[in-house]
Formats: sequence, structure tokens, C-alpha cells
Amino acid sequence: MTDESATDESASFEAIMEKFEDSPSQQRVIRLLLERGFSVNDDGRVVSGGIEIPNTGIAREVDVDRRVVDATTDAILEDPQLRRIFQNISAIPSLMDLAPVLDLAVMTVAVREAEESGIVATVTELLADRDISIRQVITEDPEFTDQPRLYVITDDAVPGDLLNEIRELAFVHKIELQ
Repeated sequence: MTDESATDESASFEAIMEKFEDSPSQQRVIRLLLERGFSVNDDGRVVSGGIEIPNTGIAREVDVDRRVVDATTDAILEDPQLRRIFQNISAIPSLMDLAPVLDLAVMTVAVREAEESGIVATVTELLADRDISIRQVITEDPEFTDQPRLYVITDDAVPGDLLNEIRELAFVHKIELQ
């Protein structure tokens, strides 16, 4: 494969995983890096910002040998497309686990078809129409999970009548509150 063909290839989750189709262990490492937003630096070390994540910790988390992590990061650096992806990925801090401590509310919306357009816009517009301040919105990528969810962290609890209105939207499968 030439560098030119690598830039023409799709950078979808599926395309990334196909590059490691012969190694389920390496696929587990790749999935973890993507899910956590971990980068790979020029030295082949896994990092979060400037903080190095020990390969032994990554290996333990996905139940593989440390050498699998080494081989995966080597493969990432050897592939121009993967190198661009994994040297530019970053994590975004989530307020979900902090919500009870910070006195915030979390509404989780499980959706039927995550590929449908306007899901985030519809839900956030309904909240804005009620002057409910949104602190953070997080969506799960449908390529990573079978049950994608929309998480909306708000300053105030969502009133029951608005929950019912959101629950009745065609794309909503289920709503949970934290």
C-alpha cells in the first residue's frame, strides 16, 4: 500500500479495525485507545495529553500481553493513516460521574437509529425552550456500541412533562435519569 492509497481509504471505525483483522488482541487495544481518546506519540508510547499511560496498564485493562500493546503502537506508527488518527485523537472530560457531586442532572436518551439527523438538535432545543441550562452533551458513536445513547448534563432536573415530551419523540427508545 502506498502513502497515497492510505489517504484515500476510509477512516471509519470499521476500516481501522479491518487493519487488525488478523489480531483480535490488537483490535482490543485499538478499541480501548479510541474509546478513551488515548494518543500514540512519536516514540510509540500511549499518552493522554502529555501523560504517558504504561503499556502494562493498557494490557491489563484489555486482557492482553504488554507486547501486544507494543506491536499495536508500532503498527500505528508504520501506517500513515493510523498515525494521523492516533496522533491527533484526544479525550474530553465527562461531567456524568461528577454530576451528583456538582448537583447536576443527567438525562440519558437511548435512541432507535443513531444515524438519524437532528437528534441532538431536537433534544437540546426542547431544553433551551424551557430555559434549562445545558452543561454538557455527549453522544456515543454508533460504530462503538449497539445501543448508542445521548447524554445531556443540565444544571437543573428536567421536569416530568418535558421528559414525557422527549420520550414521545420518534427516535427515542428509552430515557433514564441519574
